[in-house]
Parts: sequence; structure tokens; C-alpha cells
Amino acid sequence: MRLDGKTAIVTGGASGFGAGIVRKFCAEGARVMIADLNGHGAKDMARDTGALACQVDVSDGASVDAMAQMARDAWGHVDILVNNAGITHLPGPLEDISEADFDRVLAVNAKSIYLTARALVPGMKARQSGVILNIASTAGVSPRPRLNWYNASKGWMITATRTMAVELAPDGIRVNALNPVAGETPLLASFMGEDTPEMRAKFLSTIPLGRFSQPEDLGNAACFLCSDEASMITGVAMEVDGGRCI
Repeated sequence: MRLDGKTAIVTGGASGFGAGIVRKFCAEGARVMIADLNGHGAKDMARDTGALACQVDVSDGASVDAMAQMARDAWGHVDILVNNAGITHLPGPLEDISEADFDRVLAVNAKSIYLTARALVPGMKARQSGVILNIASTAGVSPRPRLNWYNASKGWMITATRTMAVELAPDGIRVNALNPVAGETPLLASFMGEDTPEMRAKFLSTIPLGRFSQPEDLGNAACFLCSDEASMITGVAMEVDGGRCI
């Protein structure tokens, strides 16, 4: 019960890494909101876990504000924000990625961090307490070719994490990031271009521990960084990557 009594919003919590984080947080005693563009998926996950469900577009300011208000109405305050929602473009030469795909990746992976901070940081400042966890990627540290603008968006998230950490520390707010390697999530096929045994073997050959990140791996790491056990840790971008970035 390391998160007993804590309240937490997990964006993109209906599937993939987000679902792993939701399950772990619920098991550790947190009251959790599953905030996801897939409203039906969020409701299904909420039934399984006892969490709240909220349909949200994290790239839209009004939608994010409504999410934050729903959480305040339910709990009074938010202790933990996990910015997990993210997308990628299909692999391709950097000059061939469409402007629409570029805009969408930056809106979901970067602008959302600003929007959720705008909506929730004032409440955390008022309480002089809070934790923000951004789910970035090894792509922001050791980029793979042909995922160019996705890589850049995750590098942005890591820098945003560090600048948020130094600015918000005097207000008692910790900000960290996790850098997973490619995992067993709905985005895996998009990262690889095609999900075939050959492509999986190629990806796995770059991971020393020889497996993909699992939702449970991210849930365990997120639980630690968002718990009071990590009260002296801020501005960290922790790799959960099986050695990929060594």
C-alpha cells in the first residue's frame, strides 16, 4: 500500500503501459482516474480496477481542463499526474513525414505536458505537494533512424521534465520521467513498421536483457517514483529499457 490515500490521474491509462501503471497504482492503494481518448476502453478498465473513467483529448486544452475539474470534483485534489498518453508516426525518412503527422505527434507528446501542467500545477502549488511523472522513451536518449520526429518529441519531454523539476521543487512538487524501450503495447507495430517475427527479432537484438518492456515493468517503476520512498528524487529520466541505452 505504498500509494495509500493518494489520488492519481493516468492519461492513456486504458491500454499498454498506462494500463500497467493503473493496475499497480490501484493495487498499492491509490484512487485513480483513467483518462483516455478511448472512452469505452477507459470505462472497461475502470470496471476491472475500481478506478474512475474519463474520456479526454490530451492535446485539447478544454478537454484537459474538464478532466482536471472532474478529478477535483471527485477527490478535492490531485496528488499524482502521470502523463502517459502518447503516439508515434510510422517509420519513414524525416522529410517524408506529413505535416499532419508531425503536428499530431507534437500535440499529443509535447503540448499535452503543458496543458496538464496548466490545469493541475496550481492546485499542487496551493498544497505545496505533488508528483508529476512523464512517460518519455529511450527514443529521446538513443534515437532510432526513421522515427525522427517521434524521437524529437520524447527528447522534448525529457527536457521539459528537468526544467519543470527545477522550477517546481520550491513548491514541493517532484517531476520525473520514465524512458521505456519498445514494449508490448498497441504502438509496437507502429514503431516497427510491421509486426513480424523478423522485425521483433531485430528490435530484441538491441536490448541486452532480450525482451520488450512490459506494462508491469512501467507500473513498478512508476509506483516507486510516485511514492514517498522517492521523496528525494526529482528531475530524473529513469531508463526502463533492459540495457538498451548502454
